Amino acid sequence: MEGVLLGFGVVLALVAVGFGAAVLLPQQTPAMQKGLTPAIYYITNPALMFILLAETDLGAVIGVYTPIALITAAVAGGFYALVARLLLRRSGARTAVGAMASSYVNAGNIGIPIAIYAVGSSAPVVSVLLAQLLVIAPVYLSVFAWTSRKRPGPQTAAANDDASAPLSRTLLRSIANPVTVATAAGALMSVTGLHLPDVIWTPVEMLGNASIPLLLMLFGMSLYGQKPLSQRSVRADVALGSAVKLVLMPLVAWAVAHYLFGVGGAQLLGVVVMAALPTAQNVFLFSSQFGMQSTLVRDVIFLSSLLSLPAVLLVALLLG
Repeated sequence: MEGVLLGFGVVLALVAVGFGAAVLLPQQTPAMQKGLTPAIYYITNPALMFILLAETDLGAVIGVYTPIALITAAVAGGFYALVARLLLRRSGARTAVGAMASSYVNAGNIGIPIAIYAVGSSAPVVSVLLAQLLVIAPVYLSVFAWTSRKRPGPQTAAANDDASAPLSRTLLRSIANPVTVATAAGALMSVTGLHLPDVIWTPVEMLGNASIPLLLMLFGMSLYGQKPLSQRSVRADVALGSAVKLVLMPLVAWAVAHYLFGVGGAQLLGVVVMAALPTAQNVFLFSSQFGMQSTLVRDVIFLSSLLSLPAVLLVALLLG
């Protein structure tokens, strides 16, 4: 329980710093947000994923835990997409961003301290990071790029560039995004046993360590002046995404791990706890970069973050 509380406490403190900065510096906040988003997307987040993967024994997690994470995310995102398209009649772009918000776990920010302190192993969180960064994120970013080409109205510079480029080049750019490339490079370092000289590794490590605080502060800034769930047009989407994230996804993770892979004990607890974590702030970063429905993502992140602590505590009580 102590590790769970520590993980959530760190996240809430950094979000509060960003929110406080927006309150105290309202005129400077837009410039800070505009500068932080590309800096995190292109520099600090890739550096973080590189150092995490480079220091991990991939052979210990790929065989079982990563397939569980992939299946769980696919079922959760697929269920959301079916309901959003068939029942709520949402557009492809809105369905895609909601599906990612309902199935993309905050493993990097909350998952690492929880996995280490509550579960005693980094295997569950690394497996989720591998699944999300090497498979799930490229798939969703490709869909984002494809839908942004068809979406009318003002868009971001990235979306406008994608709209004027051939579809094949757009998809390639989405798959070969900085985070995925850095993750693949880190995985290659881990597999081959190569090591960078300290003069290179140390600054990369410093940049990576800055990613989580900056990303959480950026999310905190985005909350200032906003009223979560105030936009009626996205309330049904937010409720659906939060329910899939906090109820369906942990249940699917438990069933897949227990019945298909025979996982039990502390390992099963780790798998289910990872699935019960809130939506990652990276989804907000990705949706903003592609000019998607960021209000929907922001509200799912907010609501899932608010409700995930009792959800994770319940999982720990039942399986711990």
